[in-house]
Amino acid sequence: MYIKPSFKHFSAFRHVGQSHSRLHAAGLCLLGLFLCCLLSSQAIAAPLKKARLMPLWTPQAQFAGYFVALDKGIYARHGIDLEILKSGPGYSPLEALQRGETDFAILWLTTALRHQASDGGLKHLSQTIQRSSLMLIARDKDGINTIDDMHARKVGLWGGDLSLPAHALFAARGVRVKEIRQSQTVNLFLRGGVDVTSAMWYNEYHTILNSGVEKNELRLFFLDREGMHFPEDGIYAMAHTVNRDPALADAFVAASTEGWRYAFEHPEEALDIVIKYMRAAHLPANRVHQRWMLNRMQDLMQAVGPDGQSGRLSEKAMIEVQDFMLRMQQLKRAVPYHEFVSKPDGR
Repeated sequence: MYIKPSFKHFSAFRHVGQSHSRLHAAGLCLLGLFLCCLLSSQAIAAPLKKARLMPLWTPQAQFAGYFVALDKGIYARHGIDLEILKSGPGYSPLEALQRGETDFAILWLTTALRHQASDGGLKHLSQTIQRSSLMLIARDKDGINTIDDMHARKVGLWGGDLSLPAHALFAARGVRVKEIRQSQTVNLFLRGGVDVTSAMWYNEYHTILNSGVEKNELRLFFLDREGMHFPEDGIYAMAHTVNRDPALADAFVAASTEGWRYAFEHPEEALDIVIKYMRAAHLPANRVHQRWMLNRMQDLMQAVGPDGQSGRLSEKAMIEVQDFMLRMQQLKRAVPYHEFVSKPDGR
C-alpha cells in the first residue's frame, strides 16, 4: 500500500536533520575545547628550568629584587625554578661560578674585569648599580675637609676589590694614607680607632647615623663625586652557560628586572619579603635600616647621564674603570667591550 508523504513528515525530517547538525556542531565545539584544555595543561605542566643565583652577601635589601622575584613567583612565570644560594663571609660568587656551583652571580664590575682579563669565560648580563656607592667618612672635628687632608691619616679600607676605588683615588691625588684593614663593621671608626672609614651609602653610612652620630658631625666624601665612576653590582654568568641556553639567561634578567620593579612599586611588601629571608638566615633585621637600603638601591639603579640606560653597562663607563685598573696594574690586559658584555648592542 502506498502512503503519500505529507508536508508534516518532511517538516519532521527537517527538524531531525537540524538537530543532528546542532549536535554535530556542539560536538566539534566540545572537541575543540578539549584540545585547547589539553594543550594548555601541557603548557602549564612544562618543566621549569632549574637555575641558581649567588648574591654578593647575605640576604638584605641590596638584593631585594631577586628575593621578591622568587617569593612572588616571577621567576616561575618566566620558566625558572630558581634557588638563591647562601652567601656572605667565606663565600665567593666568582669562585662558585668557576666551579659550576651556581649559574648566575652578583659581582662588582672590578672583580669581573679582573677575572676576564686573566682567565676569560665570563659574561656580563645586566648592570644593577650604575654608579659607585662607596664613601669615605671622617669626623668634622678632626679637620679632614678634603681628600688631601687624609695624607698620613689612619684610613679604614676593606680588602680585595672593595678598596680598589679608594686606592685609585689616593694614587690619583698623590695621597699616602696609613691603611688599616677594616672589618665588616664600622666599630673601629665609632671608637676612634681610625680617622677615616670606608662605607657604602646604602649600608654603613646609615649604620653610623643610627649609632647616634649626627650628620653635621661628619665629613662625607662620595667617591663618585671625586671622579671614581665605578659601577658596582651586576649580573654575571659563565659564557658556556649563556651559549648553552641563551633563553634562560634572557629570562633570568627579565624576571630579575621585574622583581626590582615590583620591589620599588611595593616597598613595604618588599621589606616583608627581605626580612623573612633575613630571619630564615638567622640574621638581625632592622626594618628602618632595610628601608633606607632599598631606597638607596632605587637611587643607584637609575641611569647615569643623558645616554645612560637602566640595567645596561655603558661602554664608556667600562672603559673608564678599566683604564684606572690598567694604570694601577690591576689588569693583565684590556678587555674588549664586545667580548665582555653578552648583548653589546643592547638587544
